[in-house]
Amino acid sequence: MTNWREISKEAAFVSHRLIGWIYWDPDAINAYTKLGIPDGFGYYVTSRAGLLGKAGSDSVSAAYYSIHPEFVHASYKLLNEHAGVEDAIKVRDAAVSNGLKKYAPDICEELASMNEVLWDAAKSLPISGRVLYAAQLGHRRLDDPLIDAWLAVNCIREWRGDTHWAMLIAEGITGVQAGILDGARRSYEEDWLPRSRGADDETISTAYADLEKRGLAREQTVNQSGIAYRQSLEDKLDDTSSLAWRHLGETFSKNFIGLINKVGDTLLGRIDETGGTKWMPAARRLNDSPES
Repeated sequence: MTNWREISKEAAFVSHRLIGWIYWDPDAINAYTKLGIPDGFGYYVTSRAGLLGKAGSDSVSAAYYSIHPEFVHASYKLLNEHAGVEDAIKVRDAAVSNGLKKYAPDICEELASMNEVLWDAAKSLPISGRVLYAAQLGHRRLDDPLIDAWLAVNCIREWRGDTHWAMLIAEGITGVQAGILDGARRSYEEDWLPRSRGADDETISTAYADLEKRGLAREQTVNQSGIAYRQSLEDKLDDTSSLAWRHLGETFSKNFIGLINKVGDTLLGRIDETGGTKWMPAARRLNDSPES
């Protein structure tokens, strides 16, 4: 019997590695800076949100959930002063193509050949409530099958992310609490995860107070009940997010996982080198202790 939870979990893991490196890529940030934006500030926010940026920074903040709205607003303020949403997307796409060919050349041809099948899976997913996913659906690159395949995987990944936030909303978990709980599950110290998304001492203390009332933390430390609770949400997310991979079938899904695994460590290494060893936690195994 096919273990779709495990397939979904592994497919998400490799997808985060395939996608995540681009948001700290120096070539991409340099190109973004050349648009006139000082130090490429906000590249992650605007390039990831894609066309959703046209709806305004409040809409993007709503979709990102755990990233501080002031950082999102500042990112779009600078982008709109010097360029536009489409320019951020173009910078990202060019860096994806160049970066994959440079750092993962062994998978490029096969990944490019999967573009239509991956898009078929991406488009098979229900759109309701998945705003960040929906914003990516209209962006294809048929002129470059490699980028096109990457974009399809990104769509599937963002659908999972939207679903994750919907689950947390239903559970009454705030963006700051989400960072606290996942940081504890991953053994990230000193609440690095929520702080990396703009949370300050006051908002973290408030978040802990509610978690303690729910029996998920004590004395500003997530307890075993909290970690078990967070893992239960992850299991539910893996189950729900198996839709795309069920659509693709067991053989294709496992082939995709195997393909990206060939370069997964290399692409994670790009994040370690350019961003740091804690960024993109979803691209890291739970037993990989983060370094400062």
